[in-house]
Amino acid sequence: MSGPQESTSFDALRGQLQEAAATFAGGRDALEGILLGMVDDVDRAVREPLEIFPVCHHSPASALAMARRLREKQPKVVYLELCEDMAPLLTELRNCRLPVAVQAFAGDLDGFPQEWAPLSVVAPITEASAEYQAIAYALDTPGVELVLVDRSSDHVFQWDRRREEAPEGAEPPAEPPAEPPAEAEAALHGEAVGVGIGDLRPRFAELEEHLLRHGKVRHWSEWWHQYVEVPLGDSAAGHDTYRQVMFLIGSLFRRLAPGDSARTHIDEDRERYMWTRMREHLAATGTAPEDCLYVCGAFHAASRVEEFGVRGRSGAFTISPRSATRWQYGLIPSSHAAIEAQFGLAAGSVSIAATEWAKSLKRTRVKPYRLEGQAGTKKPGKKAAAAPPAAVPVSAVGEDRLSGFLRRPPVLDSLDEAELLGWSVDIVRAARRGGYLASTADAIAVFKTSILLAGMRDRAKPTPYDFQDAAVTCIEKDSVPGRRDVRRLVEIMMGGDRTGQVGYEALPPLARDVYDRLEPLGLKLQQRGVKRALLDMTSRPELEACSDVLWMLRRLMPPGAARPIMGERRLGERSIQESWDLALGTHQRALIELGYEGVSLEQVLEQRLRRDAYGPQSTTATVLAAVEDTLLYLDSRRLADELGTHALKVLAAERNVDGAPEVLRRARALLAYYRTSEPVLPAWIESFVTTGYAHYCTLLPTAFRDEDATVGQVAAMLGFLFSMESLALSLGCDRTQLELAVAQSHPDDPAKTALLWAAQVQLGTLSRAELRERCDALLDNPLVVPAYPRYLSGFVHALEPVPGLADVVVEAVSNAFGRLPDAVLLPWLPLLITTLRAGAADLAPLLIREAGRIFPGRLAALDAWIPPWRIPQTDPFAASRAKPVAEVPRGAALLTAHPAACDAVAGLLGCDEGWARSGDPAVPAGVALLAAHPAACDAVARLLGCDAGWAPPAGRAPSGAVSGTALMTRHPATSVALGALLPAT
Repeated sequence: MSGPQESTSFDALRGQLQEAAATFAGGRDALEGILLGMVDDVDRAVREPLEIFPVCHHSPASALAMARRLREKQPKVVYLELCEDMAPLLTELRNCRLPVAVQAFAGDLDGFPQEWAPLSVVAPITEASAEYQAIAYALDTPGVELVLVDRSSDHVFQWDRRREEAPEGAEPPAEPPAEPPAEAEAALHGEAVGVGIGDLRPRFAELEEHLLRHGKVRHWSEWWHQYVEVPLGDSAAGHDTYRQVMFLIGSLFRRLAPGDSARTHIDEDRERYMWTRMREHLAATGTAPEDCLYVCGAFHAASRVEEFGVRGRSGAFTISPRSATRWQYGLIPSSHAAIEAQFGLAAGSVSIAATEWAKSLKRTRVKPYRLEGQAGTKKPGKKAAAAPPAAVPVSAVGEDRLSGFLRRPPVLDSLDEAELLGWSVDIVRAARRGGYLASTADAIAVFKTSILLAGMRDRAKPTPYDFQDAAVTCIEKDSVPGRRDVRRLVEIMMGGDRTGQVGYEALPPLARDVYDRLEPLGLKLQQRGVKRALLDMTSRPELEACSDVLWMLRRLMPPGAARPIMGERRLGERSIQESWDLALGTHQRALIELGYEGVSLEQVLEQRLRRDAYGPQSTTATVLAAVEDTLLYLDSRRLADELGTHALKVLAAERNVDGAPEVLRRARALLAYYRTSEPVLPAWIESFVTTGYAHYCTLLPTAFRDEDATVGQVAAMLGFLFSMESLALSLGCDRTQLELAVAQSHPDDPAKTALLWAAQVQLGTLSRAELRERCDALLDNPLVVPAYPRYLSGFVHALEPVPGLADVVVEAVSNAFGRLPDAVLLPWLPLLITTLRAGAADLAPLLIREAGRIFPGRLAALDAWIPPWRIPQTDPFAASRAKPVAEVPRGAALLTAHPAACDAVAGLLGCDEGWARSGDPAVPAGVALLAAHPAACDAVARLLGCDAGWAPPAGRAPSGAVSGTALMTRHPATSVALGALLPAT
């Protein structure tokens, strides 16, 4: 790299490092090059005219040094290493309670692979961070400009062509956290890519292992706190010393990084990007570099690219344009646990850092910068004059402060017994509240053990990590009695998992609209926790609108955000009273991300339903589900008809039956809804029935033979065909198509064979007696008996399309238990149970109900009980067909046994002749009815063409004979038919 010549400020340090390299390595080699190169990096960064301020993200020492430097220098321009497209959101931080995260979100991609969707980038911000100090200073100080110079969110993914490895700015955790996050707050960022300022962690695994082992610590966060935070947080460490130490650490980790060319290339491109943006801004505004401050991570401060510095090479690096993806921006709540999970920090490290930040402010009396009106901070009283900055010795530019710091022995802090005793008492109190049997003796043991562990680790003062280990050693038992273990209790005691909140004014329009529409509930929904909402729509009809909003939130948001306790919403059904558990404050991030998709819940829900229905992976079942959700939540007939019409196209294009069970269930529900709520069926549902009938008839023979098609799917096809048959036939379908499809089906699988037999019974091509004979033949064949459970599975699935076969299925199972010997039945029984449980669990209640109807209800009646299928079947009409012609009909006995009924009928007809005696000759009683009701006889006579009129009583018989002969002549066909039906007599 070409650049300015090396200065002589660090010659003494160079000489010492050359001697160390010669002593430890035995001569000039790579070690000397690394050590001298680190000094060169520090020298070059210190002599840069534009002051570089190296930081580590979420570091109290960096935040403290930043607050001091800002009050001392008062820069006019602050360049910050943060995505440049996030700048407009920073002013909204004053409406939030920290920690929060600035988010860039993209759901519809243009220029990126669709499988990456959605894209999300977050930058968490805490009060104990250098970037927040810089933001608060720049936004609240008149005449100061804040410029974000890092690559945009779009470039984060443009430069990441290997989606499996997140970019360096995303900082994927090098190792999992020491303890998994115990609560849901760790997932507040979701799957977003995290960007932060100043990731300082060795990329050389052996180096990190060496530092942890010799530092006698368990994880990197503890090492950083002990060997960097504590020395740099000391008030004796000046600004120049802080800068040079951070430059040295950044150079060390950079030079000892493994040869990951892709990640290194991204690092260097970020540095070129930032220096290009800063030079462009300086040229455009004419600002002097001495009036600016560049805040970046220490890793990037020790850069060796040719574009480094205000006098670096220009024109060689070209910034690529952004893609056509439309990005949405907002603020989402964050938490200490979420930051730890995002960046691979130890559990509790950010909470401990917040505690150390508060202690450092009290110890050093440094006044930090806070945004005016910042939620969660104390309101200032009288505005007092700012205290003058602490006197710092004036040093020449680039003066070596690093040698003195490295040669200085560590300052041993004296033991603060009061603080340690307070910790010990507090943890015992918290443990007892958490269910532990802790006492005063445990507090003493924790106190003594903390001092012991610190001494074993060469520390005079126990750190929070030493105290945490001591508490776990002395209080933790074999099992955790409550929700949290001792380690988690210590983290809460040290500051807790502080969770941020986005204020109402900083929310997107959709989120504000949701809170406004739920205002009639009278609940503080922006607070975290679960709120119980009771809705009585009968007494307060205005709550129906709140109910609609809650059901849409349940459809769009995670399960715990809006959970119904009482009440349900189905097609055609609305509850008059509902009870909800609401946790909108806890799931504020999900609500904010909804705001990126639209301005109202209805718009977002319609977009998602269309996306589900028209997506490349959509099936008929998913489209019908979208239709059902449209009717449930939007009550939009227009959208339902549109999606239903699309379901026809999707159904016609499908060539498999994977979704047949879901299609059957949803089609039945929609058909029942439209039949009860609409005067006529919509055109699309009628077309769906006819199309589905023809479609499934076509696929039925193939599905019976296809090994990939399960018996449940084939049963669902038959269920659709049989349950929709009456409607399909009325709309013009032909039943012959179904009969031909069943006749062409020849399955090999036993379950599908049983299903085919059931279909044949339903169509009438196979009688129930023949079906019983086939089942008996299966049990008689010893080669088929092992496969009999699969036949039973098919019969049970057949209850879906043919529920009337429940008695036959019960008979088949009973015969198996009654006829098979124990040697065959006992090994066969587990297979039967597992087969029925796996394939027909939802149909088992129907089978059990039928068995309860057939079998006796009492144990005493079981011995004398005979199964209905073993009772000999008799023809009920056999006796009537075999009796002689002259035999008196059986019904005549009922007349004499119950004369009252016959008298009542005779009274209605006007027959008053009374009962004939058994010895009297039979007289045709119907002749009297003809005379009593001549109108009926005249009407019949006119139909038959008889115009002879009524004969006198004396000539009744001859006249009747002549008239009957005339009728027989006129209607010979009737005479022939009667002759064929009557006996020969």
